Amino acid sequence: MLDKKRVVIVEDHTLLRAGLRALLAQDKDIEIVGEADNGHDAVQMIGSLSPHLVLTDLSMPGMNGIEAIVDIKRRYPEVRVLVLTVHKTDEYIHESLRAGADGYILKDATHDELRIAIRSVLNGKTYLSPDISSKVINGYLGTDKANTPSSPWDTLTHREREVLKLVAEGHPNKYIADYFCLSIKTVEKHRSNLMKKLDLHNASTLTAYAIERGLITT
Repeated sequence: MLDKKRVVIVEDHTLLRAGLRALLAQDKDIEIVGEADNGHDAVQMIGSLSPHLVLTDLSMPGMNGIEAIVDIKRRYPEVRVLVLTVHKTDEYIHESLRAGADGYILKDATHDELRIAIRSVLNGKTYLSPDISSKVINGYLGTDKANTPSSPWDTLTHREREVLKLVAEGHPNKYIADYFCLSIKTVEKHRSNLMKKLDLHNASTLTAYAIERGLITT
């Protein structure tokens, strides 16, 4: 019998999660043992399911992917984590690797690339999508960077960046609060903090900044 590798999929889009499950089901040595649509549920199920690998998105309601990776690695350091996301900006890559991710692959990857990424990570290697530029990796591994933030963007928390993205997409505070399972007051606080840190004072300038950072496209 094959020694199947146990995988948990963490993705808040139901159709994409189903598609991943169908794709991975074609691999006889992989067994999907659990699914979650947010980081909190994923962390809770790992203890009982004992997966070898967690395949996770980053932008999710409640506990996001970055927060989940930190918690997973703290509680279950032996579990491998592969990020599958649309985000290709330096900041998301750096934060994922700092959190403890063992691999980072983009959602436009082919099935063959996903297979390679999964096997690389399961074999103890770090996998990074070819679309991730070498300068990003050099920047992450480089030792000549100061520990202090080099720009206002570096001072934003991951949640503030997610709020910025949704604000720039035109979503009201109530929608953002519901999406992240937060109170409106908390969203207002995040919004106020990021505007102060970026020295931007209205939705149009926030949108322009988000486009510049690659968070949204026109």
